[in-house]
Amino acid sequence: MDYHINIFFSEEDSGYIVDIPDLPGCSAFGDTPEKALHELVKVKTAWLETARQKKNTCSSTQVSTCYLSGSTLKYQLNLL
Repeated sequence: MDYHINIFFSEEDSGYIVDIPDLPGCSAFGDTPEKALHELVKVKTAWLETARQKKNTCSSTQVSTCYLSGSTLKYQLNLL
């Protein structure tokens, strides 16, 4: 299963925020889109591990598409 990732620039925070809507609270920040996605890898891993410990069912996979200001960016990330 692929997870949709939202990525946007926050003027208030002067950086990029990324989140995975299907995983509540799973979000990260970075100075660049790449740094934000790198941080999201760590957050997603922790999110899924916590869900497993609580016996929630989640599956992990690779994310291949991100959205940035209406443009599609292609990334191949092994998120787990």
